[in-house]
Amino acid sequence: MRFSYSNTLGWNTFPIPTLTDKNKADLARCAEDILLAREAHFPATIADLYDPDNMPADLREAHECNDETLERIYIGRRFRNDTERLEKLFDLYTKMTAGQKKPRKTKKGAAA
Repeated sequence: MRFSYSNTLGWNTFPIPTLTDKNKADLARCAEDILLAREAHFPATIADLYDPDNMPADLREAHECNDETLERIYIGRRFRNDTERLEKLFDLYTKMTAGQKKPRKTKKGAAA
């Protein structure tokens, strides 16, 4: 009953709107800015860079820009709060999965 993330599920289960070429270019620019900010602090480790109390200002700003860009793709502005963000994600997920067949049950009750 807990949230869990993995390298094979966590990133692939969040629905995203159809991306335009401009959206893709904007997100690519944000990703590059994040990588450049990380590189500017070499040889700091990821653990060092993402320590909430000591995160470099330029890296925090690059992530903030990425967040804003992505949220604008979703709804044209920043989300007001986490509740609004989750409502949008669940709405998109519902639309994304509409019409998919439900898993068949096997004799032992497990989904096939």
